[in-house]
Amino acid sequence: MSVTPLRQWMLESIPFNLRIAMGAGVGLFIGIIGLKSGGIITSNEATLLSMGDLTKPETILAMFSFLVIAVLSIRKIPGAIVIGIFLVTSVALALNLIKFNGIVSSPPSLMPVLLKLDISQAFDLAMISIIMSFLFVNLFDTAGTLVGVANQAKLINANGDIDNLDRALKADSSSSAVGSLFGCSPVTSYVESSAGIEAGGRTGLTAVTVGMLFLLAIFFAPLASMIPAYATSGALIYVAILMLSSMEKLNWTDLSDLLPALVIIVMMPLTFSIANGIALGFLSYVIIKIFSGQLKAISSGAWFLTIIFLSKFIFL
Repeated sequence: MSVTPLRQWMLESIPFNLRIAMGAGVGLFIGIIGLKSGGIITSNEATLLSMGDLTKPETILAMFSFLVIAVLSIRKIPGAIVIGIFLVTSVALALNLIKFNGIVSSPPSLMPVLLKLDISQAFDLAMISIIMSFLFVNLFDTAGTLVGVANQAKLINANGDIDNLDRALKADSSSSAVGSLFGCSPVTSYVESSAGIEAGGRTGLTAVTVGMLFLLAIFFAPLASMIPAYATSGALIYVAILMLSSMEKLNWTDLSDLLPALVIIVMMPLTFSIANGIALGFLSYVIIKIFSGQLKAISSGAWFLTIIFLSKFIFL
């Protein structure tokens, strides 16, 4: 799909208002993840979510991380996010909240998982629904992530399309295919990339540099794993707030465009799924357009995506 123009055509068929909403929805999603990992909010059976224990040292450090990053960013100090993470990790180490387990270690052997493929059941009819589920999630999770981070990086042109989208899609799909050969978790675009963009990353050189550092981090696993989740939660919350600013680009005067966009923004974090948020927003867009007498406003690509989303909810 990525080699052919099909995947790019599908993404460019998404109405402009919904693309903007995808970026804001990803931002709100990141914010929820940051608040949860920092212990600022917690799950609650009665109310779904509730305030966490703000007296816990970890939670205090999570809020401190956000404030440090925010203040340094406002004062235009380079590396604000990295400084915030490093500072909180250092404080946590001084308070014995985390343990120092060394600096260097030997990476685990790849032999138990390298090229250990089992495709004997790939053509089993019972596997089709599973394969299609993975395809749907990968396809539209990546779509939401790309739109969100591209909007933040100002890589969207005047027509609302992402510059060099075909290259991004090919890199994403090829990485997923190659990653499976190494037996690792799915290699795809992560919403946390927005933190790197906020730190100044814009070009492919950033991605290559980060990739090389990840490779190097294999040998420094004890040091990298020492960084607690609450040290990075402040960065996620800060970036999430910045991404929500894209909502100002929404068409607030036309409810038939606005309401589906808000569905995407709200449902991404509530369903804890970028793909489901896009699907629900898109289906509401088509239904609202039909019954508000704006049938001609729905493009052929939008109809195609509607069939995909309906099939997902009915059959998968």
